[in-house]
Amino acid sequence: MLIAGTALPVGLPVLPSALVEYVLRYLDVVVVESWTPPWNRELKDDRINLGVRPDSVPVFTADEARRDAVVEAFKHAWLAYERDAMGDDEYHPISQKGTNLTAAGGIGYTVIDSIDTMLIMGLHDEYERARIWIRDELSFDRNASFSTFETTIRVMGGLLSAYHLSGGDPLFLEKAREIADRMLPAFDTPSSLPLPMINLHLLEGVSDHDNGDFISTAEASTLQLEFRYLAHLTDEDIYWDTVEKVMVVLKAASLPHGLAPIFVDVETGIYGLSPIRLGSRGDSYYEYLLKQYLQTMYDEAMTGIHMYLVQRSVPGNLLNTAELIPDRAKNGKTLVTHSYFPEPYQRYNASFTHSGWRLLPKQDHLVCFLGGSLMLGATTSGAVVNQVSVPPLPNELSPQGKRDWLTGVELIKTCLATHNTQTLSHIFRDHLTHARHSPGKPSPLDARYILRPETVESLFIAFRLTGDTWYRDQGWAIFQAIEKHCRIPTGGYASIKNVDQVPVEHEDKMETFMMSETLKYLYLLFSDASVLPLSDYVFNTEAHPLPIFLPIAGTSSLL
Repeated sequence: MLIAGTALPVGLPVLPSALVEYVLRYLDVVVVESWTPPWNRELKDDRINLGVRPDSVPVFTADEARRDAVVEAFKHAWLAYERDAMGDDEYHPISQKGTNLTAAGGIGYTVIDSIDTMLIMGLHDEYERARIWIRDELSFDRNASFSTFETTIRVMGGLLSAYHLSGGDPLFLEKAREIADRMLPAFDTPSSLPLPMINLHLLEGVSDHDNGDFISTAEASTLQLEFRYLAHLTDEDIYWDTVEKVMVVLKAASLPHGLAPIFVDVETGIYGLSPIRLGSRGDSYYEYLLKQYLQTMYDEAMTGIHMYLVQRSVPGNLLNTAELIPDRAKNGKTLVTHSYFPEPYQRYNASFTHSGWRLLPKQDHLVCFLGGSLMLGATTSGAVVNQVSVPPLPNELSPQGKRDWLTGVELIKTCLATHNTQTLSHIFRDHLTHARHSPGKPSPLDARYILRPETVESLFIAFRLTGDTWYRDQGWAIFQAIEKHCRIPTGGYASIKNVDQVPVEHEDKMETFMMSETLKYLYLLFSDASVLPLSDYVFNTEAHPLPIFLPIAGTSSLL
């Protein structure tokens, strides 16, 4: 959890090229021919203003017309769901019906995920009806397996946010505590890492049959904001201590470059030989390092990202992040050497020392959270003053802060550039590749748009940190494209199967994050800067705002 009033140490210095060369040799890296891992991080102070137009005057007032259009879009989505599927976990706007995650019934995913958006937008009537459903109809006593991660970020996060934004309505805290208590058995493992699923009736953790004893790194490390805030509200240390143990285990398992493979063994607490990436199964691990103020882990991870994953596309010269895929190498070298592993690694993870790593030039939409996150980190973790200006001045950021700010700005531009599709140039492919492919042929990766929020999330953060209305203009173009291509006339919004095909073909599903994240971030982008200021709130990975607080439980040993 972000800790109010905490003085942050200065970030790591920029690595000179000689030191980078030494680190590469010392870590025994297998370098792909087309990849030069260390990019030019020697930055001049005046370049910090990249991302802010030279003639831009910071704006902090609301754009009421655009903000109100987003409110109408939310009502178009919510009222259709309420009419056709009230209480169901998911909504299918074309067939006008709802479905639940399990045959045993649902747990109110869409209602709970959306209710804090209603409070933020001032939709009092809609909020009251949703609250009544939660009071009278919601049940967590379902004899079925639910995702530990999704239930935490959507249900628990949504309830805790509603509790705060409602002025402390005890209904939401009572329900948040109930779902947390039902999920605690998921952490009853030899390593204290959670199992990926939980049976909410039997109160038993459940393994993922597809991945054996492993849980994804993002799933294990994206529970802390919610459980810690619940501990703060209830003065019950069990919630804090349970998720703190997870971070202690992951800290002990850390690799020397600060990057994390996407799977970790719940039995041993050791990373499995698996890809390293900032997209699915890895993304929110890095997001929550900043949001928990785990300073050392965050700084090391950001340096590792810049050293090993940041690259430029061919063609296009767009800054992006690649993935590292485990691959056998003729000389047996790998990203980390055998000598770096403690004895448990040698026993369980010998495969780490017999594999090389292949760089895959692929970035999915989930990575687009990183642009805004890096800019926010630059003004907190990378700040050398207590109060950073809007936009930040060069002498207010450390070398690492400047590096992260510039990378964040460029990543946002890359995500916007990849909106260059047939659907009004502002609908995003769910996955993209920066590798060279045949001219005139589309990328072989996923061309769907499933109403994801990550790009508008970064635009919201960038606008709050710069006051430059250019970011608002980009968000408005995205919103207009969603209205044109995803809006269903009878109510709701649907995903698009191929953003390069016009007229579009819809997929009959409106993800819950459309109302909990995409429309919420768009609303905040066009709102007055005093609404949920970043200095006072931290957003969980499902966009549920939680207040920054000074913890009364034991502070993290990982700072």
